[in-house]
Amino acid sequence: MHDDSLLQKLIAKPELGPLVLLIAEIIVFWSINPAFLSPGNISNTLVFTVELGLIALAMTLLMTSGEFDLSVGAVFGFSAVLMWTLFNEGFMGVSIPLEVAFVVTLAVAAGIGWTSGLFVTRLRIPSFLVTLGMLLVVRGTALFVTSGFPQRTWNAEGHWLAELLVGDFFIGPFRIYMSLFWFILAAVILGYVLTQTKAGNWIQAAGGNPGAALARGVNVRRTKVALFMLTSMMSAFAGIISSIRTSAANPNSGDKYELEVIAMVVIGGTALMGGRGTIIGTVIGVFILRIMRNGIVLIGVPGLAYNIFIGAIILGMMALHSGLDRRRHAGG
Repeated sequence: MHDDSLLQKLIAKPELGPLVLLIAEIIVFWSINPAFLSPGNISNTLVFTVELGLIALAMTLLMTSGEFDLSVGAVFGFSAVLMWTLFNEGFMGVSIPLEVAFVVTLAVAAGIGWTSGLFVTRLRIPSFLVTLGMLLVVRGTALFVTSGFPQRTWNAEGHWLAELLVGDFFIGPFRIYMSLFWFILAAVILGYVLTQTKAGNWIQAAGGNPGAALARGVNVRRTKVALFMLTSMMSAFAGIISSIRTSAANPNSGDKYELEVIAMVVIGGTALMGGRGTIIGTVIGVFILRIMRNGIVLIGVPGLAYNIFIGAIILGMMALHSGLDRRRHAGG
């Protein structure tokens, strides 16, 4: 009887379905093309995975609180443009060190998140509309500042900050970038915050039942504003990392990332309407989508078919999570 209840608890975990899908995905791609698990391909997949993954981790907390942010892809592209414009061209004739440009960029990103948060919590405008408007403002600013052309970044090569953020080294045949460690660190910290702290309880309460949360003394407004700021800053951080790795800051980079990031979070088991979130699930969701993008190309499926697979995965995972929720409530 004890084993049965343990099995039922395991099955009820929102992360189980995505984990099974991830393992199945790896087995299928590897069996069709053994090069899928080659050190070179694993190294390349990890590089792209962690950049979107950083945004997805912050988005998990925001969505758990009952909100989401459509401007993350625009902030991803704009932040790299801002930092490299400050570094390459200076400000009012004064050259700006890369470290200062980096801090200023993160502060501007925090300001973008703060503004979105205030519009949502003070003016009570749905986050969908607020962040859609912010997406257009931020992306438009990046395109206006650059006249639509990518900014060069190579004169920062060898800089200690660039090495700290994206420096690469080899572990055996695997090429590892420092960005992987930033992703792991963020996942551990945010996972701990969500599951082991009072702030995590506030986040889940804010998304599950804001009225009851307010009655229990939770500052729902401040919690949500802080999460919008965190999500924007993580998007900026990811954009900066990407720009250093590619030696270019493209004002169009990050286009459609917001949809892919939300898909990663939802596939992982975080409730779209808030109240339940899982960082472990999001990490699995991130790998599901990035491995799918990489794997279908390796086995010869046209890359344009990627959206078909992702759409099918989203629908399938939503059906699974919905079924588990109904069983959980029926059992409760």
